[in-house]
Amino acid sequence: MNQPFSINWQNRVVTLGLTIGLLCIITSGVYPATFPTVGNASQILLNLSIDAIVAVGMMILLIGGMFDLSVGSVVALSGGLSGYLMYYHDTNFLVAIGAGLLAALLVGYVNGLLIARAGINPMIQTLAMMGIVRGFALMLSGAGIQNFPYEFIYIGQSKLFKLQAPVWWMLAVLLIFAFLVNRTVFFRRYYYIGGNEKAARLSGIDVDRMKIWAFVISAGLAGLAGILLSSRLGAALSTSGRGLELRVITAVILGGASLSGGQGRIWGAFLGALFMAIVNNVLIISRVSGYWQEVILGLILIVAVGVDQWFVRRSERVLSQRVVKTSLNAENTEI
Repeated sequence: MNQPFSINWQNRVVTLGLTIGLLCIITSGVYPATFPTVGNASQILLNLSIDAIVAVGMMILLIGGMFDLSVGSVVALSGGLSGYLMYYHDTNFLVAIGAGLLAALLVGYVNGLLIARAGINPMIQTLAMMGIVRGFALMLSGAGIQNFPYEFIYIGQSKLFKLQAPVWWMLAVLLIFAFLVNRTVFFRRYYYIGGNEKAARLSGIDVDRMKIWAFVISAGLAGLAGILLSSRLGAALSTSGRGLELRVITAVILGGASLSGGQGRIWGAFLGALFMAIVNNVLIISRVSGYWQEVILGLILIVAVGVDQWFVRRSERVLSQRVVKTSLNAENTEI
C-alpha cells in the first residue's frame, strides 16, 4: 500500500532536518525570549557561514573517501598572510587576498600530491601539515594583526537585506557546488572513487589526479573562509580556525557522508553545519561552560561516527542478503 506522506528514516539528510526542527521547537519553548528571534537567527547564520564553506570542501573529500585535518590551519594561514602583506608591506588588498588564496591552494596541492602520488596516509599527511601551516600562521600573525584597509573590511562586514556578507558567500558556494556535484561528470567521479577506488581505476578514471584536485578545492574553500573570517573580525589571528576540522568533519558525517566514502550531498554538509551552529547557540544561551562545549562536541562526533558505522554495516548486510537471494532464484530457475 502506497504511503504518500511516509518519511524515509534511512535518509540521513531527512532525519537530520527533522532533528533540527525538533531541536528548534524545544529550544524555542525553553528560551522563548532569546532563541526564536530574528537577531539570534541572523547570528546563527553568520556563525555557521565559515564552517559551512569549509564543510563543502570536506564533503567532496569524504565522498571520495578522503579527509583533511589541516583545513583549520589553512583558515589561519590565508587570513594571516593577507593581513601580514597589507599591514607590514602596504600591499593592495586584492593582491593580498590573492596571495592568501594562492598559499591555501598550494597547501592543498602538496597534500594531494603526497597522498595520491607518494601513497602517504591522509591522516598522517594532513595532521603533519596542520602543524606546519599553524606554525607559519603564528609567525605571520603573531599576537594578531589589525588596522586593515576599509576595502578589505567591507568584504566581510557589509550587509545585504540585514545579512552580513559571509552568509551570502556561503549561499553562493553551496549553490555552485551543489550544482557541480549533482550535474557534472567531473564531480560525480568522486562517488565512484569513494565507492570502489580499484573499480574506478579500472574504468579509466585518473584517480590520483582527482584526489589532488579534491584537496586543492578543499584547501581553496578553507582559504576563502579564512579571508572572510579575517575581514569580518577586522583582525588576522593565529588561533583562527582552531578546532574547525573537528566541527566540520562532525557536521559532514551528520549530513550524510561516510568515512568509507561514496556517500553524501552538499546540502547535507550545510544541514550538518547548521545543526552544530544551533547546538553551539543553545549551549551559549544556556550558559554552559566553554570546557563542556568541547566535551559535548566530541560526544556528538562519536555518536555521528557510530551512526555512520551502523549504516555501513546495515548496507553491507542488506547487499549480502540480496546477493544470496538472487543466487537462490537463479538456481531455482535452472532447476
